[in-house]
Amino acid sequence: MISFPKPDVEQFFQSYVISSFGVSADESRLVFSASLSGKFNVWAMDLKGDTSYPYPLTYNDQMASFVKPDPEGRHLLTAFDRDGDENYQFHALKWNGGQPLPLFPESSPDEKHYFVHLSEDGNRLYYSTSRDNPMFLNSRVYRLDTGEDRLLLQGEETTTSLTAVSPDEQTFAYTKSYANTYNVSYLRRVGDEADQCLTPDPGRVHNAGEVHFLNDGEVVFATDYDAEFAYLASFDLATGTFEQRLHIERESVELIRLHRESRTAYLVTDRGVEDRLYAYALDTGELTPIPLPADIVHQLTVTRSGNLYVLARGAVKPLNVYRYADGQWTMLTKNVLTGLTEEDLSAPEVVSYSSFDGMKIEALLYRAKADTANGYTVFWPHGGPQAAERKQFRSMFQYIIAQGYNIFCPNFRGSTGYGSSFVKLVEQDWGEGPRKDCLAGMEWLFEQGISSRDKLFVVGGSYGGYMTLLLAGRNPEYFRAAVDIFGVSNLFTFYHSVPDHWKSIMERWLGDPERDRERFVKDSPITYLDQMVNPMLIIQGANDPRVVKAESDQIVEALQAKGRDVEYIVFEDEGHGMTKKANEKIAYTRMVEFMSRCQ
Repeated sequence: MISFPKPDVEQFFQSYVISSFGVSADESRLVFSASLSGKFNVWAMDLKGDTSYPYPLTYNDQMASFVKPDPEGRHLLTAFDRDGDENYQFHALKWNGGQPLPLFPESSPDEKHYFVHLSEDGNRLYYSTSRDNPMFLNSRVYRLDTGEDRLLLQGEETTTSLTAVSPDEQTFAYTKSYANTYNVSYLRRVGDEADQCLTPDPGRVHNAGEVHFLNDGEVVFATDYDAEFAYLASFDLATGTFEQRLHIERESVELIRLHRESRTAYLVTDRGVEDRLYAYALDTGELTPIPLPADIVHQLTVTRSGNLYVLARGAVKPLNVYRYADGQWTMLTKNVLTGLTEEDLSAPEVVSYSSFDGMKIEALLYRAKADTANGYTVFWPHGGPQAAERKQFRSMFQYIIAQGYNIFCPNFRGSTGYGSSFVKLVEQDWGEGPRKDCLAGMEWLFEQGISSRDKLFVVGGSYGGYMTLLLAGRNPEYFRAAVDIFGVSNLFTFYHSVPDHWKSIMERWLGDPERDRERFVKDSPITYLDQMVNPMLIIQGANDPRVVKAESDQIVEALQAKGRDVEYIVFEDEGHGMTKKANEKIAYTRMVEFMSRCQ
């Protein structure tokens, strides 16, 4: 009998990441941005015929923020950044690929362009851009046939983005963003004297977005106006009528896609740690659940034929594109872990615990298999902070679990998926309530006998990296060592270093560094250098535009000056996250080696 060794790190990183996809008008071709070769490129698959195999269309090794096939099959439109700097710029590709052609070759490398809409004839590209207005953004329409580039909307006072275009291209929806929890949408009709707000009171804090035109004068959209969970609403431009259309108990509408021919709205809803999918008949109100092929949906496309295409993943299912036709799902991209099955991986338990003030906190608990368990646990505070840890495949998680570690992921206050009031609790309170929720989660692990203070590690990225650093400074007695992945170390410097178009939301999100100086000091990890006595590994991307490298540099330099045990890894070709498989392997292998050394 042949006995195979335990899988090494290579096997857990043999799956790839798909960031976006597009489907040709005749559904004969799938085009997607993926790290299939170890670095991101654009790939294609022919969907008709007996065989389907991915083939490359680009070789520039950059991630595409979107992929849009021309409806006439003449070319592809996409946008690339440079090694994670998030300055996405538009390019066109020949239908069979090759060297991407910049649409705006004179653009500054610091400009950012965001795709909104392509006209039905494929000749007009609608987009939002930092060009001429990096703080608040402008929205424009570019004619691909003539090169004319016309200003449609100028952002003022706060970040303003074009979101949708009517079929006759005479009405535009746009959104003013004041915070992650305060986005107000409007309609502007060419020739009308005034714009119309989609919700009754723009001054009331709420979200209204994901706008889609049913026809030239009516839209459907998602909003939590006067509600805890986002629901489907509609607005009639001619009458100015706002209508609440569909509430689903304790679920928030996150994605809407229309099939105008059948007047059906396909809805993806967020229910805590997983998503749901529905077909909603706009004329009859009938709501039909559609079982999903995986727990979390990242992109949904509905074709004219009525077929659905989703980019989805689950805790033990890597990202794949699936097609729903004739009541059945088909996996198109066949992204699997080489040499491993779903049974070899760890699916999480959904658990809950009471925090310091009695608030219920939901969490995911991944347990190491009995034959590999080493008795140690990784505590993972998620990023965002207005996000959540959900049933989503992470190669890093499965690799760490295979080394014998449990992983515990709390959705502390401020997490999405638990209602509008809950997600607002982190605003102007980054370091107190959420931190105490984390401590209560650690206490729960200790009470359950899952972990102990001498067998717990804290690992987090982005806001999770910030929380890791803050816990390391304020509560080092709870765990052995910490791993910070591009985390904020100083709220004062972070406030001033974020991308320009974030700055209008910073006061509501984080606070004001002058008015709230005392709290900024209290909630900045760098305040607690003297208490940061546990070993620490810090990982950073040099091109990170969100949490810039200086955030990691300053904490590393300060800890080194105190003679602390700190390791520092900088990836020169990464941004806010790792997109290159070789870098992932290095980072997560070092992470496991670091935790092993600290046992």
